[in-house]
Amino acid sequence: MTVGTVGIGVTRWMGRRRTKARAAREAGRWMVVTVNLHPEEVVPGGRLPEPLAALGDTIEVQVREAPGDRGTELAARPLTRTPSGTEEVLARLAGTDPRQAVRRALRESKCLLETGEILRPDMEPSPPTTPGGRLVDVASRRGAGEGRL
Repeated sequence: MTVGTVGIGVTRWMGRRRTKARAAREAGRWMVVTVNLHPEEVVPGGRLPEPLAALGDTIEVQVREAPGDRGTELAARPLTRTPSGTEEVLARLAGTDPRQAVRRALRESKCLLETGEILRPDMEPSPPTTPGGRLVDVASRRGAGEGRL
């Protein structure tokens, strides 16, 4: 066994270890948005905003006052198993990661509550003809389920 082979094995082992640790940390992670309304306006009569209600029993939701009297914190997390490692990458690319649906629902709920409508980027009237245009189109469609809230 060469030193290079040992180095590659250790690197792979450490990578798997980090991936498992990250998956364990994120398994119960809450995603939160702050809505500039009082809690009773965010969930009138205990009813969740439509984008969150559409996810039904697949999510857990918490509603609490934001610190400093700055509105309401609307928090949610998926109750289903979240993928990790290679499976996570494939699920994110396919748009099937449960965290993407929760992020999208939180963003849409915030928009709906604060503006009365779900704001979406303007789409081109015709399909993109260049590879770069197609890439931008895919990024626009998938962007709502990714990134920070």
